[in-house]
Amino acid sequence: MNRRDFIQLAALGAGAMLLPLPTFAKEISESELLTPILSTADKKRLADVALNTARSNGASYCDVRIGRYLRQFVFTRENKVQGVQNTESFGVGIRVIANGTWGFASTNRVTADGIKKAAETAVAIAKANSKFQKEPVRLAPTKALGEVSWKTPIEKNAFEVPIKEKTDFLLSVNDAAMKNGANFVSSSLFLVNEQKYFASTDGSYIDQDIYRIWPTFNVTVIDKTTGKFQSRSELAAPMGMGYEYLSARPEGKYQLPEGVIGYGKYYDMIEDATLAAQHVKQKLKAKSVEPGKYDLVLDPAHLWLTIHESVGHPLELDRVLGYEANYAGTSFATLDKWQSRSFNYGSPIVNLFADKTQPTSLGAVGYDDEGVTTKQWDLIKDGILVNYQAIRDQVHILGEKESHGCCYADSWSSVQFQRMPNVSLAPGKTKLSVADMIAGVDKGIYIVGDSSYSIDQQRYNFQFTGQLFYEIKNGKIVGMLKDVAYQSNTQEFWNSCVAICDESDYRLGGSFFDGKGQPGQVSAVSHGSSTTRFNNVNVINTARNV
Repeated sequence: MNRRDFIQLAALGAGAMLLPLPTFAKEISESELLTPILSTADKKRLADVALNTARSNGASYCDVRIGRYLRQFVFTRENKVQGVQNTESFGVGIRVIANGTWGFASTNRVTADGIKKAAETAVAIAKANSKFQKEPVRLAPTKALGEVSWKTPIEKNAFEVPIKEKTDFLLSVNDAAMKNGANFVSSSLFLVNEQKYFASTDGSYIDQDIYRIWPTFNVTVIDKTTGKFQSRSELAAPMGMGYEYLSARPEGKYQLPEGVIGYGKYYDMIEDATLAAQHVKQKLKAKSVEPGKYDLVLDPAHLWLTIHESVGHPLELDRVLGYEANYAGTSFATLDKWQSRSFNYGSPIVNLFADKTQPTSLGAVGYDDEGVTTKQWDLIKDGILVNYQAIRDQVHILGEKESHGCCYADSWSSVQFQRMPNVSLAPGKTKLSVADMIAGVDKGIYIVGDSSYSIDQQRYNFQFTGQLFYEIKNGKIVGMLKDVAYQSNTQEFWNSCVAICDESDYRLGGSFFDGKGQPGQVSAVSHGSSTTRFNNVNVINTARNV
């Protein structure tokens, strides 16, 4: 089954069309395995073949990734199961430095002979490329870790849950929405398991077992009188968790204004679908927004996407340098702004940090794809731009001697490169609830949920909309609005930030499909925040285009 057929059959939509499926990925049954289960000792033995071959052929550095990637997709609509897909791919990627130049090769022949030939090819490519290399690769040192391992701390492996249990659950989600007035509802479950073994000539042998889960739905209600319709999708985030994410535990809920529920570590999908149908009926009767300046109260289920586009992407160092421009362009946040140590990216209460360790986040791993132990570091400190996202061959540009640990490849057949870690807004330092924040707003809009957006090729001028909009007057929510979008530029927007709720409101949002590179790769990334207020932001009416 080729990639196009998979996408058409699965009907993943625009985001999922970026999903990286190797050309030989096959449809398999739930119990069927395409690849042998290798022991850690077997993986080490095969990795050493690559390392020794590369060195004997003239490489000064080599790393090897043996990867087994499992993905499962379960789709339903109303009272029908639309389809179930399982994919599996298995292979080896080998990256080397020879004559000061990178070379890369991969193979699905996971044998000593296949790996030996791939390592030889990688070195040959590096040597051929070195004729055009102007400066040798400068690789920041990293510790020799020996043999270590890391696993996503899951309670229940979602891949081991019977298909019938998953489809029954999704159909119950659909039923809950339809009983509350939905005309159409679709739901799905996306599961990922990355089993990755990394070894390098630096002396590290790293075995990682990574799990992610993304439950989704979309509810639509039609006004039979006018023929108009409105929709709402899930308000919960994809997570780096097991099937326990769907256990609907009370500690996973945040009671918000106007009957909105925020979801944290656990997700009550049936409850959310029930509320979604009620919200969509309200949206049909909502007042169309009057354009103008408003104070915005942005829920984490909305703000994560604004963080992703206006902070995450522009602070990728390769974009800043102009080395990367695919999907998201370059960046306005050029090195001179960082070097000044005085560039006001945001107001003094804005603290944005990068993190590859945050529990349950999509980006959480123990080690990145070049063997660096992951960590947290500041990007914006007290409103000032203080750092970027960089990997081993980039950090010398920043005068640093240690990688940030944010290197990633979406497959064994893809070369690893700098990818966005979790980028999050730190919660406020003083106690402040969502209700208290709304009480302080005279003229504003409370926005919940992510939707479409537009941003320019320097990640500067932008427009965002959401799913639910509530008008605030004199400190109170007075009704639902529709046709809302806000416009600003990155610096102006973050400098208009005047209040952030405390850590008790902190929640994650995120995406499975952050695209970058050529050929394109995708990665999964989370963005956390508490509810945040931005003053005097321009709001337009999308129905009237003003």
